[in-house]
Amino acid sequence: MSGAGWLASPGRALRGEVVVPGDKSVSHRAIMFASLADGVSRIDGFLEGEDARATEAIFRRLGARIETPAAGSRVVHGVGIDGLRAADGPLDCGNAGTAMRLLAGLLAGQSFDSILVGDASLSKRPMRRVTLPLSRMGARIDTGEGGLPPLRIHGGTPLTGVEIATEIASAQVKSALLLAGLYARGRTTVIEPQPTRDYTERMLAAFGWPIDFAPGRASLEGGHRLRATDVRVPADFSSAAFFIVAATLVPGSELRIKRVGMNPRRTGLLHVLRAMGADIHAEAADEQGGEPVADLVVRHAPLRGIEVPVAHVADMIDEFPALFVAAACAEGATVVRGASELRVKESDRIGTVAAGLRALGVRVDETADGATIHGGALGGGRIDSHGDHRVAMAFAVAAQRASGEVAIDDVANVATSFPGFDALAREAGFGLRIAG
Repeated sequence: MSGAGWLASPGRALRGEVVVPGDKSVSHRAIMFASLADGVSRIDGFLEGEDARATEAIFRRLGARIETPAAGSRVVHGVGIDGLRAADGPLDCGNAGTAMRLLAGLLAGQSFDSILVGDASLSKRPMRRVTLPLSRMGARIDTGEGGLPPLRIHGGTPLTGVEIATEIASAQVKSALLLAGLYARGRTTVIEPQPTRDYTERMLAAFGWPIDFAPGRASLEGGHRLRATDVRVPADFSSAAFFIVAATLVPGSELRIKRVGMNPRRTGLLHVLRAMGADIHAEAADEQGGEPVADLVVRHAPLRGIEVPVAHVADMIDEFPALFVAAACAEGATVVRGASELRVKESDRIGTVAAGLRALGVRVDETADGATIHGGALGGGRIDSHGDHRVAMAFAVAAQRASGEVAIDDVANVATSFPGFDALAREAGFGLRIAG
C-alpha cells in the first residue's frame, strides 16, 4: 500500500447544495477538438484534475496555444486539423486512459511519429483493444510487452476508412477509431455490441464535423475541418455519483447536486438506483454545449437489492464502485452481470471493491463478469484502493454507514478526476479526514 490515506466515519445528514467538478470526458475532448479547430475556442467548466491537465499539456507540446484566464477556463488557439507538430519526446498521459486511447487514433493519422507513456497504473492497462482495430485502418502502432503501454505510433501512414464491428462496448475504442477517421480516406463506421457514451460524436458535431450517429453506431468521412466553438462543460456525473449514493444512504439527507451532465449514455446508475427504491429527482433541465444537464435532488430512501439489467451496464461502467456500496447497504442481494470491462479499469474494480466490502463484513460472491452483493451491516476496517480514485471515493461513502472507522489507503489518484473531493465531502456532511 502506498500514497496518502483517509480516515472515514459516519458524519451528519447531507444537506444543501454541492457543485462537483466538470465532466472529465467532455474536458478531454474539448481540449482535443479545440486544438484541432480553425480559430479560437473558449472552454468553461474545465476539470482542473490531473487527467484533463495531462491532455492539455500534451496538446501544448503538439503545438496548440492554450491560455488559462481563470480556474476552470481555457482559451485554445486551434492549429487546424493538419496543424499539429511533432513533440520533442514521449507524451505523458499520466493516469488518463481516455487520453492514451483517443490519442492513439488521433496521432495515427499524423505525418510524424509519437510515443505515448503513462504512470504505473496506466502502464498496466490493455491497449491492443484499440491498436488492433486501428491497424485495420492502416495504423502502425507498437505496444509494450503483453499489449501494454508505451505506445509507439508511426506517422506518415495513409489511413483508409473501414466499417468495424467492435468486440467490446467501449467509448474509448469507438472514439479512437472515429478520430483516426478524421484523417482517413473514405468513410469510417463503428458498430458496437452495446451503445456507449456518445461524447465524441456530440462534440464533433458541435465543432462542425459532419457525423451520423445513433445508439450503437457512428459514421463519418475524412477530409473536413473543425471550426472553433465555445464549450461549457457540465458537472461530471461520475463525480456526482458518490454524492447521489451518499445522500440516498444517510438518513435525513436532502442534497441538491447542481448542473449535472445527463447524457443518456452516462446515467445508467440513476435507472438502477431508482429501481432499488432511491428518491432522485431531476430539476431545472437544460442543455450546455450539446449536452443535457439538470439539478439532481436526492433524498434518503431505503434500498432493496435487484438484478441489475445488463442493458444499463455500459451506461454506468464508471459508477459501479458507488453502486456496489449502495448494494451493500440495501436489503437483500444485488446481482451484477455483463460487467467484465470492470476487470481492466484503473484497478480490477470487481476484485478491489469486493475485497474492500469483505473487509467491512459484507458478503460478496464474485464472477468473471460481475458479482452478487449481499446487503447487510457495514463494520469498520482498512481498505486498499490500489490507487483507483473511484474505489477510494466509494469507500468514503461506505464509511458514512459503517459502525466503525474505515481507513482508506492510497488515495492520491483521487486528484485525477475529483480534486478537492475530501473538502467538498466534509462540507456536505461526510465524516472524512486525512490520515496521519
